Amino acid sequence: MIFKKMLRYLLTINFFIFFTLSPFSSHAENHDFNLWVTDFKKKAISSGISKIVVNNIMNDARFLPKVIQYDRYQPEFYEDTFTYIKKRSNNKKVKKGFILYQKEKKIIDQVEKEFLVEKELLLALMGIETNFGKFLGKMDIVSSLATLSFDKRRSDFFTNELLILLKLVDQKIIKKDILYGSWAGAFGNFQFMPKTIRNYAIDYNENQTIELKKVEDSFASAANYLSKIGWKKNAPCFTKVKLSNNIPKKYLNSSARKIVNKKKVKFFKKYIMNSKELITNDDLLAAIITPDKDIIPGAKTYTPAYLIYNNYEKILNWNRSLRFALAVCTLKNYLKDEL
Repeated sequence: MIFKKMLRYLLTINFFIFFTLSPFSSHAENHDFNLWVTDFKKKAISSGISKIVVNNIMNDARFLPKVIQYDRYQPEFYEDTFTYIKKRSNNKKVKKGFILYQKEKKIIDQVEKEFLVEKELLLALMGIETNFGKFLGKMDIVSSLATLSFDKRRSDFFTNELLILLKLVDQKIIKKDILYGSWAGAFGNFQFMPKTIRNYAIDYNENQTIELKKVEDSFASAANYLSKIGWKKNAPCFTKVKLSNNIPKKYLNSSARKIVNKKKVKFFKKYIMNSKELITNDDLLAAIITPDKDIIPGAKTYTPAYLIYNNYEKILNWNRSLRFALAVCTLKNYLKDEL
């Protein structure tokens, strides 16, 4: 507990220093950002996007220092697993999910049947991403993406997302006047990034536009995404386990970037103290994660630990965070008991 308080304190001090002393707050930085926008507009036009669309959208782009702050201070970086899951998978979320399901039962059941993706998973994702559509985000996502593109941390990734966004508007797949969402450039009930919209979003109600803030298109698009990346209906997501101290460290995954050293469940049983409680198939491919080890450097504890399966990794495709995937699958299980 003391360590966690110290960690949060140090993070707060670091961000205070960053935003009081950082050149991002200077006029010179804004000038550099404007130069970046000019260069980006040339790049966008040369890629085939209409000059009118590029100027119409990018002329209003602004550098948003707060976006950099959000990027550096994400909950996944500092909240322990217990806290993270408890905040996002609780009775309030279950009740709200149940209410939404009762209201939109016909369309949600139809989407589940067509795409073979459980309704409780879709509700869990929407509940954690936007609290069932209540918090869709009010950020100008063009400025958000431009700010993150100008920033050096993941410039290539966000520049590509911004280019895709402009192409979607140019192709009249989405409308310019709905481009408000999260600080990271995602929007809609399920917080789709532009690339995800391009690859997986669908006009489910066939009204000639994709409306990701509406139930029909958003649920169908989310289900289409999960189905296309390989989610298997009714297959397990994870099992919480108690590890013995003799487990080789190479089998402990604490990073979501790449899950390594996968083995069949029966291989790991000799390292799992509560192995008799496992109800999964012994031949199922699995891996072990110890998510708190990435935020508590040098931690010797193996608690909490989880045996994760293929479906869990599909949630990592959605959001590459060990704790996010655990929270989604936890809320999914809670909702399944209620629906």
